[in-house]
Amino acid sequence: MKEETITAGSAGENKMGVMPVNKLLISMSLPIMISMLVQAMYNVVDSVFVGRLSEHALTAVSMAFPIQSLMIALGSGTAVGINAYLSRSLGEKNFKQADAAALNGIFLALLSYGAFALFGLFGSHLYFSSQIDIPEIIHHGTDYLRICTLASIGLFLQLTLERLLQSTGKTLYTMITQGTGAIINIILDPILIFGLFGFPRMEVAGAAVATVFGQCMAAVMAFFFNLKKNKELHFHFRSFRPDGHIIGQIYKVGVPSIIMQSIVSVMTFLLNKILLMFSSTAVSVLGVYFKLQSFIFMPVFGLNNGMIPIVAYNYGARKRKRITDTIKLSVVIAVGIMAVGILLFQLIPAPLIRMFNDSPELLSMGVPALRIISLSFVFAGICIVCSSVFQALGNGLYSLIMSVIRQIGFIVPVAYLFAVTLGLPAVWFSFPIAEISSILMALFFLKKTYDKQLKDLPE
Repeated sequence: MKEETITAGSAGENKMGVMPVNKLLISMSLPIMISMLVQAMYNVVDSVFVGRLSEHALTAVSMAFPIQSLMIALGSGTAVGINAYLSRSLGEKNFKQADAAALNGIFLALLSYGAFALFGLFGSHLYFSSQIDIPEIIHHGTDYLRICTLASIGLFLQLTLERLLQSTGKTLYTMITQGTGAIINIILDPILIFGLFGFPRMEVAGAAVATVFGQCMAAVMAFFFNLKKNKELHFHFRSFRPDGHIIGQIYKVGVPSIIMQSIVSVMTFLLNKILLMFSSTAVSVLGVYFKLQSFIFMPVFGLNNGMIPIVAYNYGARKRKRITDTIKLSVVIAVGIMAVGILLFQLIPAPLIRMFNDSPELLSMGVPALRIISLSFVFAGICIVCSSVFQALGNGLYSLIMSVIRQIGFIVPVAYLFAVTLGLPAVWFSFPIAEISSILMALFFLKKTYDKQLKDLPE
């Protein structure tokens, strides 16, 4: 009788409300973590092959990074809002509302693409020429950025459609879509950059074409999986009309996340300006760092992508213990991943940098930079988990406050102060200083969130 009761209850509820938390978090997160590791790999491969062209080519791609980050911020921030709202709707058994959230999310992805396509068409050259006067960097950067923006429909649809799969627990399919897109990009990179097998030599533009083609293929696959495998959502495109209320609810959580992630773009842009006070090589060092740290941070982001729907679902279902157990386990895993990152950056920084370019100047600047910045990793891991908890519970404003203070209030001002007073090596200390301040804020907001939203929920 007991077994029949459990089976019946399980059949009537999504696995996020009944599966043991340890098993659930791993099953939800591991496929995303693997796929995001593959994504990190193809981001690195882009720069590795580009770095073989010249250091100026590597600098051009590094300088394009803030705009690419801005696109990802808009796409993934909106997807966070969709994820939280849709998962909460499923937890409340409001399936019609969940369907509407999915359709409005796809609509917002198309609007986002239109905005960046216009920027790519008219603003790419100005973006580079306003920062630097080296013709080779401006030429490579303009070609790269224009292609990435004009063909960014794949990026925006991929981010949205994969989050729809994640919201209903179909994370295995996101591993397939992201992995396939990454593999396509990795294969095409050397072919298009260097003109192999009869293809024209496109150099930096080839890296951009490989990237957007992989994203478009991943988006097509994600669309197919949603239609055929995501049985909890129903897509009625003919009867769709934008819903202002649902869009507002999506952006209630999504806008703070968008702004929070956009601040990364602003921070990177300003840091590039500071580093150009020394040389374009210093900008390349920062670009190399961001590529390498993605190997460490992407799995943590993947962990969070699996955690958010679990927390949001169980908050809608009013199950406090499942929420707190999920948060605790996420922190432990995140800290473990970041500890591995510290060891790698402390022990083998030079071989890591040589993957991109082996110029003596890049190595002399890059080795101390990686060792200093990596001191912040463990603190960053805890802060990332806390930010995702706030987003899942509808408190994206807390994440926004933390991000603004960390990156605009600490990293940029401290980096500038150290640059003009102590020199380039001291600039890198702005990262660990900022993370220490962030973890204090994160713990304060976590306690406040628990007391206000979770403390009185039933076990």
